[in-house]
Amino acid sequence: MKAFRAKTKALTQLHGDYNSQYGILRDYVCELWNTNPGTTVKIEVEPSTDPSSNTRRFKRIYVCLGSLKQGFKKIGRDLLGLDGAFMKGPFPGQILTAVGIDPNNGIYPLSYAIVEAENLSSWTWFLNCLGDDLELDANSNFTFISDRQKGIIPALAKVFPCAEHRYCLRHIHENMKHHFRGKAYKDMLWKLATSTTVSEFEILMDELKRFNSEAQLWLSKIPPKHWSRSHFSSMAHSDVLLNNMCEVMNAKILDGRDKPIITVLEFIREYLMRRIVNVLRVIDRSDGLLTPTATKMFESIKKEATKYTVQWNGEEHYQVSGPKGEQCVVDLNRKICVCRRWEITGMPCKHAVAAIWNKANSGKQVGIPENFVDPIYRLERWKEVYNFKVYPINGRSLWPKSLVPTIITPPTHHKPVGRPKKVRKKSAFELDDAIRGGRLSKKGTTVTCVKCKKKGHNSRTCKGQEQV
Repeated sequence: MKAFRAKTKALTQLHGDYNSQYGILRDYVCELWNTNPGTTVKIEVEPSTDPSSNTRRFKRIYVCLGSLKQGFKKIGRDLLGLDGAFMKGPFPGQILTAVGIDPNNGIYPLSYAIVEAENLSSWTWFLNCLGDDLELDANSNFTFISDRQKGIIPALAKVFPCAEHRYCLRHIHENMKHHFRGKAYKDMLWKLATSTTVSEFEILMDELKRFNSEAQLWLSKIPPKHWSRSHFSSMAHSDVLLNNMCEVMNAKILDGRDKPIITVLEFIREYLMRRIVNVLRVIDRSDGLLTPTATKMFESIKKEATKYTVQWNGEEHYQVSGPKGEQCVVDLNRKICVCRRWEITGMPCKHAVAAIWNKANSGKQVGIPENFVDPIYRLERWKEVYNFKVYPINGRSLWPKSLVPTIITPPTHHKPVGRPKKVRKKSAFELDDAIRGGRLSKKGTTVTCVKCKKKGHNSRTCKGQEQV
């Protein structure tokens, strides 16, 4: 116990006190406003039963740094991933995050919040704050991607009823494994999700029905507009199926989620500040018209385009035929292809690239194929996005004092018995898969005793039958 008390005292000096940091939370917000212009911070407290009391119990806090707000608007891609992660300190809570995708297809964190729980009320509040920062109204055709957590689905439907809501395919597959397990089901699910036309989707659904009608019936209950590219709109200029951007963000802030509230907020802000600097170093080493990731993607598309033949109709329409009987019509004037990949991603598909080359060979002035790529993938756009920096803040002794007369106190929390859990509890399927892979269990293997050198038991269970 003496060592434990010493460790607790040292951690308190290093990271701050869990209780006292709520009392200076308003001062921290004032410092954030002073050093990072345009920053939005909203604090919500529990309603007080005694209006004359000078204390208010903490409920939620929302933060959107001004520079990130400006940078996200420069991206021009109306897509955000939404997710929540548990706090690991003595007080309960969740960290909600909204993360976009930058021109290099890297993550671009926009806003974050600490709330009491991941439910309808907290998600509605978070989305309302997000809508105010991005100037989105109820009729906005924005695109969000998230898991199918019960609180977020009705919250999005309530705040942004016209928005496109994509479901993370990984979570759909996790739910599918409760009823239908095996690689065949996973492969069919991915084929359905990556199909880009409705006709291709319907053919694959019929194939799944012939394989297992119950699996097809289960999957058909999830509207394909939420998880299949064949039913996605072109507003987001992205074909993402997984909420990986939020998973990456959660992994980056993992070490800060057990700290006091201001320390957690500072952990996130400092990570965002460092991240911009790291990206700028990559930008300084980059050249060309497109960002490095976009360049690799487009080079792969151009390599595939060499396998296609093109027939021109004399205007802007091209009939593009592939080696496996594939045939699509490309309209270069409208920048669309029947396969819809150009429309969904903003990057010309292999059919479109073949048509562009054919037009150039006909003596037309079309320039390089990269000119047909949407500006969101341009290197110049990438530079513009990261021109907005997150600024450092002063030490606590230099923070301005808040003029709000009430003092914020910590949220109520009943401390459970036992050591607090800091590691995410794995599902039964994850544990089973790990055991199958041989990483967590030696089940099915034969052990050799180091004492008697005989097989079937170890040294702990050895009965003393040493070799003579």
